[in-house]
Amino acid sequence: MPSISIIISTYNSESALKKVLISYNNQTFKDFEIIIADDGSTEKTKKLIDDFKEKNNLKITHVWHQDKGFRKTIILNKAILASKSDYLLFTDGDCIARKDFVETHIKYREKGFFLSGGYFKLPKSISEKLTESDIINQNCFDINWLINNGLKSSFLKNLKLSKNKNITTLLNFLTPTNASWNGHNASGWKKDILHVNGFNEEMQYGGEDRELGERLFNFCIKSKQIRYSAICVHIYHERGYVKPEMIKKNNKIRKLVKKNKIIITPYGIKKI
Repeated sequence: MPSISIIISTYNSESALKKVLISYNNQTFKDFEIIIADDGSTEKTKKLIDDFKEKNNLKITHVWHQDKGFRKTIILNKAILASKSDYLLFTDGDCIARKDFVETHIKYREKGFFLSGGYFKLPKSISEKLTESDIINQNCFDINWLINNGLKSSFLKNLKLSKNKNITTLLNFLTPTNASWNGHNASGWKKDILHVNGFNEEMQYGGEDRELGERLFNFCIKSKQIRYSAICVHIYHERGYVKPEMIKKNNKIRKLVKKNKIIITPYGIKKI
């Protein structure tokens, strides 16, 4: 059994996914498996994954269902069931992981908690020019390299990429950002996620990840802030799937979860 299962969501983003897989092939901590939660991509994604598996040593399972619109929560639940570890790390197929990313989640995991990380957004120009070497050499996490390639200098934002552990520990403590469940960078114990019945499959885009965390809170699971320690950079892309009605519906569900202290969704892994 691997020490940790990494669940990566994707949809028709082969170029980004390849960059992400390269980053996991470059991790300091090696005892993990990858579950690709594929929300209905074409054969191009399957071919990319098959080719990558053939040329590298990563343990990758491709979990796929037919494209019927945005159904991320459903495919994530299928990925949870396919995972072999008792600890799960969730991220997206557009988030490149720094080489100590998995090691950091392993280091900070603790019974009774889930871990809440963040991301550093890259502009379109840098996202498109990133090469395999830039990922392997960790250039995309080097603030000087990023600025030389067009990143706007912003002291507070750029602190997210600090490698000084004293600074990152202090920033994790001082940040006003809530330690919520973030789909691009969060991890927790599989038994806790199964107890709350996984993701709410009624929900589409907009807070569907945070709703899981809110039910974990209701189950008395606490959160730990690691947004400045577990580092990933987000590749720029358009969000054509975002619709106001999705967000409105999801907000209504989340309000009920908070008001009624709901722990177990009836629309999760098991249909109640």
